[in-house]
Amino acid sequence: MKVKAILVAGGHGSRLYPFTNITQKTLLPIYNRPVIDYALGTIRRAGITNITIISNQFIGQIAKHVGSGLDGETIHYVLEETPEGVAKALNLARPHNENCRLLIYFSDNITTIELEENVKKFTDHSSNPGCILLSRDEESPHAFGVAQFDDDGNIIDIIEKPENPPSNIAIGGIYLFDEQFWTLIDECQNEYGDDFSITDVNRKYVQKGQAELLNIGKETWIDCGTP
Repeated sequence: MKVKAILVAGGHGSRLYPFTNITQKTLLPIYNRPVIDYALGTIRRAGITNITIISNQFIGQIAKHVGSGLDGETIHYVLEETPEGVAKALNLARPHNENCRLLIYFSDNITTIELEENVKKFTDHSSNPGCILLSRDEESPHAFGVAQFDDDGNIIDIIEKPENPPSNIAIGGIYLFDEQFWTLIDECQNEYGDDFSITDVNRKYVQKGQAELLNIGKETWIDCGTP
């Protein structure tokens, strides 16, 4: 089953104000390249050619920069008029991304990890491969979803931004989901209303025993949205 990508480039960008008063934070440069180019590079090297980009009022600036994509690509642009949480943002991209598997990439993240092999396995898997959650070791993981393990090292829960982290394994920003994703989004919405996060969806996969962690270690990942 085909894997498509949703690149989430929304939010207020309040930590980068006043720059984000005139542009989207992913268009701000790191080493003379906009942040979004690093995310797109990771997605493209993974072999994904159908990409939906969600953003705020600066979606036009992103569209001007990215354009129609590379040869053979399909790029969809989706406007998030008002930041109302991850769930609502993802649902805006839903019409372009049903009946497929998904790489969901929050554009604040820059990683040196290559995902081509993981995406190929996800594409070739016969049915319901679950999810792959990229994770990393963090000395202070309080700002992230944090994995909790049993005595055998199996993941049993994910705690969002805990005061007392159950481990140093932080999860956040880049995920592979199978075709159950939208069903689980709907379940979370029914249970929690609109006030739920991507961690709640991840926990559904954990509870089903269908979550795999891909620990990418240290110094392989920068979260530009976290001080």
